[in-house]
Amino acid sequence: MAFNMTPRNKGRAARSIISEINVTPLVDVMLVLLVVFMITSPLLVAGVNVDLPKADLTPITGQEEPISITIDKDNKIYIQNSLITLGELSAKLKAITKQNTETRIYVRGDKLVDYGKVMAVVSEINKSGFGKIALLTEIKND
Repeated sequence: MAFNMTPRNKGRAARSIISEINVTPLVDVMLVLLVVFMITSPLLVAGVNVDLPKADLTPITGQEEPISITIDKDNKIYIQNSLITLGELSAKLKAITKQNTETRIYVRGDKLVDYGKVMAVVSEINKSGFGKIALLTEIKND
């Protein structure tokens, strides 16, 4: 018969649990996330949020009633249902909103309207100090 004469504690000490944290998987995940955010962040920062005439979108919800500016196919500009000119736009918006530049403004343009005309209206609104401007589209029905 053979016996092992080594103390039991010596064998356990050699096989004890290592209590160090392995940070390699954490570093790998963080580097992957860093690369993903570096690629996607420039896509999220666009100058003007442009929505094309038909899109799969959900309606924007909010607390207060937004102001709607419409450009019809004849290049006429309307605030809600009132016909105005581009030169009157800034003064009318400030009067309607009581100088509250945080008011949301929705711009609706007919498909046949020149893109330059829509951008002229958006530019005039922006020059007036309003920053919450959205271009509206129809919800695409497939």
